[in-house]
Amino acid sequence: MHSAQQQDYEGLFEMTTTDTANEVTSGESVGRLKENLERVETLSKRLLDIMAQKRGHHPGLDGPNQELFARAASSYWTGMLQNPSRLMSQQVEFWSKSVHNFAEAQKTVGGKMPDAEDGPSKDRRFQNPLWQSNPYFNYVKRQYLTNAEGLRAVVEGVSDMDTTDKQRLGYFTEQIINLMAPTNFLGTNPDALEKALETEGQSLVDGLENLVADLETNDGELIVRLADESAFEVGHNLATTDGKVVFRNRMLELIQYSPVTETVHETPIVLFPPWINKFYILDLKEKNSLVKWITEQGYTLFIVSWVNPDESYADVGLEEYIEEGYLEAIDVAKKVCQVDQVNAVGYCIAGTTLSLTLSLLKQRGDRSIKSATLFTALTDFSDQGEFTPFLQNDFVDAIEAEIGKDGILPQYIMARTFSFLRSNDLVYAPAIRSYMLGETPPAFDLLYWNGDGTNLPGKMAVQYLRGLCQNNMFATDGLDLLGHRLHIKDVDVPVMAITCETDHIAAWKQCFRGVQQMGTRSKTFVVSQSGHIAGIVNPTSRNKYGHYTNTDLKGTPDGWMAAADFNEGSWWPRWGAWLKKRSGKQVPARLPGTQDYPALEAAPGQYVRARVAR
Repeated sequence: MHSAQQQDYEGLFEMTTTDTANEVTSGESVGRLKENLERVETLSKRLLDIMAQKRGHHPGLDGPNQELFARAASSYWTGMLQNPSRLMSQQVEFWSKSVHNFAEAQKTVGGKMPDAEDGPSKDRRFQNPLWQSNPYFNYVKRQYLTNAEGLRAVVEGVSDMDTTDKQRLGYFTEQIINLMAPTNFLGTNPDALEKALETEGQSLVDGLENLVADLETNDGELIVRLADESAFEVGHNLATTDGKVVFRNRMLELIQYSPVTETVHETPIVLFPPWINKFYILDLKEKNSLVKWITEQGYTLFIVSWVNPDESYADVGLEEYIEEGYLEAIDVAKKVCQVDQVNAVGYCIAGTTLSLTLSLLKQRGDRSIKSATLFTALTDFSDQGEFTPFLQNDFVDAIEAEIGKDGILPQYIMARTFSFLRSNDLVYAPAIRSYMLGETPPAFDLLYWNGDGTNLPGKMAVQYLRGLCQNNMFATDGLDLLGHRLHIKDVDVPVMAITCETDHIAAWKQCFRGVQQMGTRSKTFVVSQSGHIAGIVNPTSRNKYGHYTNTDLKGTPDGWMAAADFNEGSWWPRWGAWLKKRSGKQVPARLPGTQDYPALEAAPGQYVRARVAR
């Protein structure tokens, strides 16, 4: 390599040792780099083959109807005509900052920034020291942040759009800002460039290998692998709490867990996890297993493991989930335990559907459920929160069109939607590590579970999106199912609702509004610190997240929180004490199964092991 080229690399990457520079620029190193680049060419051919066979999906799932941007542009230009001075002021400020950024980049002494005005960044994307000290990277970072600020100012200045459209405009603008971050491109990512030189291009080859492997696994859809899948096996080092499958139908397997106490409460617990994901989030490992903790408190626990549906489930709706799911599981648990009632638990969409089931049972005069616990469950959808961008007609229409192909909603569409709500953490950062740095995904059980998704039956998905999310029928006029009009006011059993302070899927304030409308006189509402998963999987041993309580549910969510008491530690013991009052006397511990419902196989069963066909 010529000395001028060597100096360029030294200036750009601030290589501080002669040994490193000589190693990177040696003839042998260049040869290895050339070999790696030839391997890249081979991988590129594989990449083209994959993309040529890509199945694809409805284009409406990739972005909003273009009318949204047309309305935004019209509003922007209308505002400019009505108040040109304000908009010109924004432009002048943008130009001024851009020129200032360039001027700062010229203040170099030996290729370094002498006195950078912007201190170390709190943004995790810009932690490499070169973002601060190197004029090239510092300028790129500054200008990116200036551009982002300018785009947000433009959106903020749009004044004659309705609230929903402006929220959507803001969301998709943020997606564009996140997508265009310099860290997402090799030429402007110092971490990736440094590693490419240090590894003589091997990191780029490994990254392309990871990219091609992910595309091949997902039939051409780019779904970033978040965890090392070889490190985990359900039933081996995940979902290991001892139990037996005691019932199976086409919708579920019902697992009864083995007792660990000599006696148990008479009234069993039947726990319904969401069928959007697998149940073992509640039984990842011993130290944070809610399943294990419940059995240790002396409860007979049944948990539902939902089937991972294929095309044959296209016509399965909420009706089947209620009748063949909830009612079957409750009936079996009652018969196995020889009791008339159970305490039911529903997590997320399963909590929403448990509420529907409670309305149905009241109208039927069935008192099989003694109490209900709702984990992060929405029952009033009047405020769609962060999901607003995805719950408008253009997106839901596209989902219906996608379902129309084979009758199911593929799991990757839901996974992608959830991921882009936290795109920097769940999309771009993992992609950078995997594809640019060539790293193997971490052996992280939570991320493994996150990638172990499930399909959704088409009929059920549309019922949920149209009837509940869009039209909020359960909390307004009522939702017609199974010959009844189900309404939130029919929920009249004792209810304990556990919500999470930073939950971006089921916002606690909206959960609060739903509980307020329930007909029961016995309502307990708790807000756990953290989010949708960590706020629920919050073991007592870690004492990491506290929780808020307040018995007065008459006012606003903000008023409730302002008057709430903060409690250190997990909410689990509080829930255990609440359940104890509703769980009857102590009886001899029950082993899984009976003569009528013999153990079919060991937990966690078959359904949870089924991976979606991609």
